[in-house]
This record gives sequence, C-alpha cells and structure tokens, in this order.
Amino acid sequence: MKPLLKILSYPLSVLFYLLFGLGLLFYDVVQRIALILFGYSIHKNSVDIFNATIVRTLHILGTRFSVEMPKNLPVGKPVIIASNHQSMWDIPPLIWFLRKLHVKFISKIELGKGIPSISYNLRKGGSVLIDRKDSIQATQQIEKIATYISKNKRAVVIFPEGTRSRNGQPKPFRPKGLTILFEQAPTAVVLPVSISNSWKLQRFGLFPMPLGVHFKMKVHEPLIVANYEQQNLLQLVEKTVLEGIEND
Repeated sequence: MKPLLKILSYPLSVLFYLLFGLGLLFYDVVQRIALILFGYSIHKNSVDIFNATIVRTLHILGTRFSVEMPKNLPVGKPVIIASNHQSMWDIPPLIWFLRKLHVKFISKIELGKGIPSISYNLRKGGSVLIDRKDSIQATQQIEKIATYISKNKRAVVIFPEGTRSRNGQPKPFRPKGLTILFEQAPTAVVLPVSISNSWKLQRFGLFPMPLGVHFKMKVHEPLIVANYEQQNLLQLVEKTVLEGIEND
C-alpha cells in the first residue's frame, strides 16, 4: 500500500471500528427485541440489516464489492453453501447478498459468547456451534443443522478448509463436514462460493485496515446432491470453489 494510503488508513480504521462497534451494540438490542416480541422473521430481517450495515460501513475504507450470482438462486430449498474462507469479513457479504436463502452457519463454539450481536445470532438464529476438540459433539451439531435446513428449506454455510486462509492461498478441503451434510440432507443443493481478496482486509491484522480492497464473491451454479456420487461431488465442489478464486 502506498505511504499516503497507509497513513490515511489509521484514522479511517478508527472511524470504521467506532461505527462497527456501535452497530454491534445497537443490533444486539434490536435482535433480542425482535426475536422475543416478534419471532423468527423479524429477527432474521434485523440480522440482514445489521450485515448490510457492515458492508456499507466498509465503504468508508474504500472497499468495493463485486458479486456474481447464478440466474436462479435455489430459494425455497435446503442449500449447502460451500465457500473458501479468507477473513472474518467474509461473513457479512454472505449473509446480506444471499439473504433470500436464510443463511445459517457452522461456527466454532468460542464465537457463541462474548461478541454482541454475533454471538446472540449464532445461538438463537438457527446456526450451530461446534467444539473442534470434540468430534462427537461436532458431528451431532452438523447432523442437527442438516436436519434443520431440510425441514425449513434454509441454507447453511460451511467452510471446508476448516480455518481461514490468511494469505489468500486456499487450504485443502476437509471432507468430513460436507460428507455429513450430503448424507443427512440428501434433498439439498450445493452452492459453491469463491471469495477473493477478503484476506487483504486483514493483511496488517485487525489494525489498521487497508484502503481500496476489491472484495469479490462468485456464487456458482447450484449442484443437486442427489445427482452425484458423493466422492465425485466433493471433488467437483472443491474444484469449482478453487478455480473461482482470483489472485490479483
């Protein structure tokens, strides 16, 4: 990053985090009121708006978003969204731009407490929290959300790499989580997603945040689970996601 932009990134990062922090606190209250008084639909809308706010707030840093979508999203069907994972800033665009699918997450159990708005939504909004040190618990939770999306015709995001790729280079896919979802949600469709440049938002850690990052998200054509042999589908999903990642 050019020296002038690096200097500007410090005050703009402070402004961004101030607004982001206020949003976390404000929408934590909004979510609780929405869910307790009005139920799932209004709570879901509050989560969508919160994540739209994060996306818009990133514009303060000059962040641009390019999103490619298939012509017909599989709305009203159980959906398995398989995406690469580059930073925590992958999450808001996935929720906002795919909001018609009612996106839920398979998240690590540590995120279930201590983070306003985010922890509450993970606990109460239909996502599951897995203990990566307890394979039995993790398997049970993935089976649980597979049943949930099948019954309610919603979507779950899984990051098959298992952890973030901090330099943009994807890690090998771990097949276990996807395999469980394929087996427990046989009527689902898979939506491969390729995310590019998100890692650049954290190239210096959490502070400062660089300016002018071009975040790209490519949502590929859906793949019907029942139409593929499991191993072939795993390979196809990984190939599709990896080939869609742009390194620029």
